[in-house]
Amino acid sequence: MTDKSKIEGEGSYTATRDYNKRTNDFLAREGDQIEDMAEDAADALEGNEGEALRKAEQKGKKPARH
Repeated sequence: MTDKSKIEGEGSYTATRDYNKRTNDFLAREGDQIEDMAEDAADALEGNEGEALRKAEQKGKKPARH
């Protein structure tokens, strides 16, 4: 592979493969627990952590500053 062929541009095949592998690994490892995780997350939003989680979500939605 030459240096030029390593440049993937806007659609990174390497990043896509990595994401897909990590997602599949997570599902294989935790797949039967996803429903419980979703319920725990909903409970956290409705409970004492809710305000802090919503603030963190809003902070994460702001554009990155470089």
